[in-house]
Amino acid sequence: MLAVEQKIAPLLWFHDEAEDAANFYVSIFSKSKIDNVSRYGDAGPGRKGAVMMVEFTLEGQDFIALNGGVAGVKVEGDVLPRGGIALFVTCDTQAELDRVWEKLGEGGKFIQCGWLTDKFGVAWNIVPKGMGEYLGHPDRVKRERAMKAMMNMVKLDIDELRRATESSD
Repeated sequence: MLAVEQKIAPLLWFHDEAEDAANFYVSIFSKSKIDNVSRYGDAGPGRKGAVMMVEFTLEGQDFIALNGGVAGVKVEGDVLPRGGIALFVTCDTQAELDRVWEKLGEGGKFIQCGWLTDKFGVAWNIVPKGMGEYLGHPDRVKRERAMKAMMNMVKLDIDELRRATESSD
């Protein structure tokens, strides 16, 4: 479940060092903590049980560390964001997500799983509030269905994620 409280939070992109990096940063600053660790399941795309994302706070600032693979590498025809940092935006409604997605994507490139690069090459991950409830669902089967649904999306759709999570097939 996403613990991030801020509307926009820095997302640090790692190959597979997200947890080590977050623990290191937290050890340096006194008012800091690990808020949540999410792991990959059967739906991937990472190795089952491996750390997917670490949410942490440094001196009151929320951060997200993602094990997203090697930046600059092609994945299914798209290039993963370069530079090691992106901006993570949590939208309160689907309408807000749609608006932010379209505006930031003008002149840029839409990727997958809520990712886009804007016309300046800055990477953004635009997600609906509550998405963590699906990807972090306590029921493994529901969590896996949500992950599979997300992996098939470019722009995230909270209703589709909800349907996938709650389906009985």
